[in-house]
Amino acid sequence: MLTLEKYCMAAVSLSVSTVKPLGDRVFVKVNASEEKTAGGLYLPDTAKEKPQVGEVVSVGEGKLKDDGGRQTMDVKVGDKVLYSKYAGTDIKLGTDEYVLLSEKDILAIVS
Repeated sequence: MLTLEKYCMAAVSLSVSTVKPLGDRVFVKVNASEEKTAGGLYLPDTAKEKPQVGEVVSVGEGKLKDDGGRQTMDVKVGDKVLYSKYAGTDIKLGTDEYVLLSEKDILAIVS
């Protein structure tokens, strides 16, 4: 029998001032989820979907290649990105929510 708790990831709360991703990881500040529906109804916290858009806050040095060099990252600090729904690790710093992702989990740069 499988339990849901085994597969649900809780947000990690940290009390640090900076986070520097390693390798091909990207640290993204999550945009706030919608408070209202298109019809004007307010959503309770339990009905809100996890946002999939955020702003890149920090990037790693890039994936280490076989020759010892680094692969350049496709995203940079300040880019607004769309990422996979269940990707990464949710992190809470103070009242702000972030997600730490692998670069491969980023689907697009949006504007």
